[in-house]
Amino acid sequence: MSTWEKLFADADLSVREPRRPFDVGAGLRRIAQDSGYVQPPAGQMPKGPNARRRLGVMARVTVTQAGAASHVEELTALLGDADSVAQFDGWTDGVDIEGVQVFACMLYLAHHPESARFWWRFAAGAGYSGAAYCLYLDHLARGEDREARFWRRQVTALFRPNPGRNPELDPEEFLEALEFFTGYSARNNTSRPVATGRLEVEFERLADRQDDDGLVCRPDALLADRIHDLAGRP
Repeated sequence: MSTWEKLFADADLSVREPRRPFDVGAGLRRIAQDSGYVQPPAGQMPKGPNARRRLGVMARVTVTQAGAASHVEELTALLGDADSVAQFDGWTDGVDIEGVQVFACMLYLAHHPESARFWWRFAAGAGYSGAAYCLYLDHLARGEDREARFWRRQVTALFRPNPGRNPELDPEEFLEALEFFTGYSARNNTSRPVATGRLEVEFERLADRQDDDGLVCRPDALLADRIHDLAGRP
């Protein structure tokens, strides 16, 4: 027995930390939940790593959906110069909110999370439930459970069913569908991959040009071209 082993063996029990029993099954379940392989129990929010993967899924699906570039083009037409930005501050009438959501998700994928949060909050403030869901996952990924719970409630509060598709869809069913879709896609890597290199270059250009704090305050025409490249469709 070495000197250290003898000292530890002779130490009083009061200075030794008791060995805690380890539940192997519970530990494996926690790892599976954190990795996104199983859904958390009903009503329980996913953990940070899982939430981050889900948010990536949501962002990729948003920027590669049909019509994403058109939405950004419409937003750019309204916000693409300094004069219109000054007029735009504080109002949402006439703004393509889906374009705002696409723009925010582009920012997130290009590693500009603060700018993405700014535009997600704008879209959520205009009543867009998908933006509230992104904020819920974003806060959850950062371990901000209180803020995450707030935005989770906003997802259902802001939800409005599409009269032409699912006029009777319940807000909670909508949230459950989002959770299932993002969770399944994160586990199985089914969302379309997005190469963000050129997108990151464009956003660095905009950040340098637009704001002293590095926030990207508005899109420009080149970003719509980048979405065409990402989506590979009109």
